[in-house]
Amino acid sequence: MTGSIKLPRLIMMLAISVLPAACATNPYTHRSQLIMMSEAEDTQMGLQAFQSQLQQNAGKISEDPLETAPVMRVAERIVDAAMRSRYADAAKRFQWQVVVIKDRMANASCLPGGKITVYTGILPVAANEDGLAAILGHEIAHALARHGAERVSQTSLAQLGMAGANLAMASQSVNRNTQQQVMQALALGAQYGVLLPYSREHESEADYIGLLLAAQAGYNPEESVRVWQRMEQAGGQQPPEFLSTHPSHGTRIGQLQQWMPEALSHYRAARQTSRDCRRGC
Repeated sequence: MTGSIKLPRLIMMLAISVLPAACATNPYTHRSQLIMMSEAEDTQMGLQAFQSQLQQNAGKISEDPLETAPVMRVAERIVDAAMRSRYADAAKRFQWQVVVIKDRMANASCLPGGKITVYTGILPVAANEDGLAAILGHEIAHALARHGAERVSQTSLAQLGMAGANLAMASQSVNRNTQQQVMQALALGAQYGVLLPYSREHESEADYIGLLLAAQAGYNPEESVRVWQRMEQAGGQQPPEFLSTHPSHGTRIGQLQQWMPEALSHYRAARQTSRDCRRGC
């Protein structure tokens, strides 16, 4: 065969070339997840990444209580909420650790296994502990939902499928020009049709779960909307949403407002429990 190859047959070749995938279900959104790594492998990768972060930022670890105390306080309460959440078992297995790094970068992360890093540049965006809870809730949700392992699995599967398609076309004597065109089309399709949408879905999922965790920890979920408004003001121009790994600020704010009634019900319950305990729990 020296001409073009039909798409349905190519899809069949792709399906044959990939390994069977392990499936999980997100307990909050009930979304099926493709995860081909064990939790132990995921945790080990997180630990290695965390150690690398510490090495890269040697000498910049903050010991200033004005920076560390609110971060530690919020992280402790979010982790406590996680241990009472639908991810309770995983949260109890994590070896939680929190580090504050003096850096202008407006960023925070929670790696698999519970390794939390907060850069001081994010503190003005957070503005207060409710805002910080929105940010840390989001990052902790990524780790609990194993989005990193899912992302690695999706990328590996896409690469495996591409390699299988390339071998299949070579075995069918498809001419080189056609092979290149098909592989370029598959690469674009995987990037913009699968990987980027999945990444945006992960972000939205972390927004939702993180919003509930922060509320259950007793932090006002309404501050999350103001955090993203401040993020939008600080972040400048974003690429079009379909080209981005993250939803647009407007999309995120709209989704948070949609989920707000549920989050507020958890917040009110947490506040009531706190008041009851102060009266003699």
